[in-house]
Amino acid sequence: MSTNETQHVKIATANPSALGLFGLAMVTLVASSQKLGLTQGTSFVIPWAIFLGGFAQLFACINDSKEQNTFGTTAFGGYAFFWFAVGASWMIKAGVFGEALAKGVDAKQLGFAFLGYLIFTIFMTIGAAETNKVLFIIFFLIDFLFLGLTLNSFDVMAELSHKIAAYSEFLISMVSFYGSAAVVLNTHFGREFLPVGKPFGVFKK
Repeated sequence: MSTNETQHVKIATANPSALGLFGLAMVTLVASSQKLGLTQGTSFVIPWAIFLGGFAQLFACINDSKEQNTFGTTAFGGYAFFWFAVGASWMIKAGVFGEALAKGVDAKQLGFAFLGYLIFTIFMTIGAAETNKVLFIIFFLIDFLFLGLTLNSFDVMAELSHKIAAYSEFLISMVSFYGSAAVVLNTHFGREFLPVGKPFGVFKK
């Protein structure tokens, strides 16, 4: 006698959000130091953009995908590829890929990219509102980062928009450090060691 049975095997994985948020915290800390005038140039920002902004968040994206977490997969994946693209853009501007590409740089093209990410972040902020308040604050600040970057790229209120981008990016870093710590310590201790705040309960029934 034979039976045809389908078995579903679930592989338990650790919460990748801690590493993803840490990557976001690190790259925005280093990048904001340049925008705030505390450091100069982007040469030493590029490695952090690629490895922490890019690969760390891509790792979180892939592992969230394994957990069928559409929101986490899209968020970490979207911003991972953003930092890969930004790192490559800085390298083009610096002449790494040749003078011809460097001479053909048009900042307004980045402006349209930032505008696209502003749109992306707005609807992701709505999703974050039903995750927890720390994540919502991070996305809310990212909205202002992309607003500032977009306006600055189009030379609209250049000084003000630069400051908006700089300070919001620094605040993103600080809140992301907290969010990463909360995921690690709350999981490690098996209790709410650092509160992240309940979802707003506005959009979900």
